[in-house]
Amino acid sequence: MFLSRWLMCCLVGLCTIAAVGEMPEKPNIIFIIVDDMGYADLGCYGGEVLSTPNIDQMAAEGIRFTDAYSGSTVCAPARSTLLTGQHMGHTSVRGNTGGISLQAEDVTLGEVMKAAGYATGGFGKWGVGDLGTDGVPEKKGFDLFYGYYHQIHAHSYFPDYLIRNGKKEMLPGNRGKRGPHYTHYLIMEEMKQFIRDHAEEPFFCYAPWTPPHGDYVMPPEDPAWKKYKDRDGWNRTEKAAAAMMEMVDRNVGEVIALLKELGIDEKTIVFFCSDNGAAYRFEGSMDSSGPLLGYKRSMHEGGIRVPMVVRWTGQVAPGQESDLQWYFPDVLPRLATLGGAVGAIPSEVDGISIVPTLLGKGTQEQHEALYWEWPTYNWAERVYPENGLMQAVRMGKWKLLRHKADEPWELYDLSQDIGEEHNLARQYPEQVARMVAWIAENRVAPVAQIEPKMPEGQRYR
Repeated sequence: MFLSRWLMCCLVGLCTIAAVGEMPEKPNIIFIIVDDMGYADLGCYGGEVLSTPNIDQMAAEGIRFTDAYSGSTVCAPARSTLLTGQHMGHTSVRGNTGGISLQAEDVTLGEVMKAAGYATGGFGKWGVGDLGTDGVPEKKGFDLFYGYYHQIHAHSYFPDYLIRNGKKEMLPGNRGKRGPHYTHYLIMEEMKQFIRDHAEEPFFCYAPWTPPHGDYVMPPEDPAWKKYKDRDGWNRTEKAAAAMMEMVDRNVGEVIALLKELGIDEKTIVFFCSDNGAAYRFEGSMDSSGPLLGYKRSMHEGGIRVPMVVRWTGQVAPGQESDLQWYFPDVLPRLATLGGAVGAIPSEVDGISIVPTLLGKGTQEQHEALYWEWPTYNWAERVYPENGLMQAVRMGKWKLLRHKADEPWELYDLSQDIGEEHNLARQYPEQVARMVAWIAENRVAPVAQIEPKMPEGQRYR
């Protein structure tokens, strides 16, 4: 059933998209990264419950990656890897408490694109630097950022303020879980206005949207909520999560329509992905992880493998599927290559450019290995437990992981066992040793993973 749906999407794309042509010197770039969408939630990834026609159409008109990964299994570290081009053994933000800051010396994707002459805007959840720290977006190359800085602030869709370039903008009447100002609507309008304002010049639009993460709540008048609010057999979280994902699909359609309206569709490459695996598997309702084991906060595939769709009319050939293994650290070198900013790429990045795969030109570099880690956190005691480090590495068909630093390594052959059901560590000790050695050679200890000092009684500034 999945193949038939995917082939149908491909045929639509082949019938509607022109042949690949000459690449614009500085294409506009829109990078949409939603929060906690599962690998199998979208129709083009086999999902059979949600209606996601706009993202499915994106896939039909471009390329769908089957083996794309987040940089982490949780929110803030994933963003750190994307923005710095460094994997979890090198990037600054590795904890996920919400306000851990990028370092002053970290060079970000925003700075690289700014150096290339792009107008730079961000809309949604930043998550790698709270107010007053070195990691705020206005210090990291963004002309405009509108939304949330600390990710715990982003748990609410009805907070009493959002932040614009380091300044709070109050939202009168909001009360945390209800109010007149639904923040995702506001963020979407700001993003679309940024696109309108910069339609005549190259722009980089970073869109770390918050749904379907945090408080699972929507305005009662939203058409997606109306569709699911009375769904039999589903709890409120399932209903709201489904409605949020269909709202996100609607928003993607609005962005594509705006590009066409402004006459810049062929000048603009659009990326869509999730920041990590699904927050919940939603077994029996959406089955968000599909055939993958695990979900967010796990080093199994369900925690780190994500949907990734790329569309660029006239440049990325339609109806493609790629099993190229790549992840968030590759975003910085890829976008820098597209934007003509190769000279601005920091020397310490771990990522590679996947532009040859996108455009079907040249030789694609391959990763020797992809690496993830995450230090679990005891929220009750506000400490990182001893031996709480989770780690994983993928090397070709092999996937190595352990759930704690004092537990044994597990080894899986993903070419035969995508569900990670058969641990082969005992059968292939040499492969385990090789991958463990790679980790030792390609990881450094993190900087202190601490929150900035907060106002009395507050979780964020």
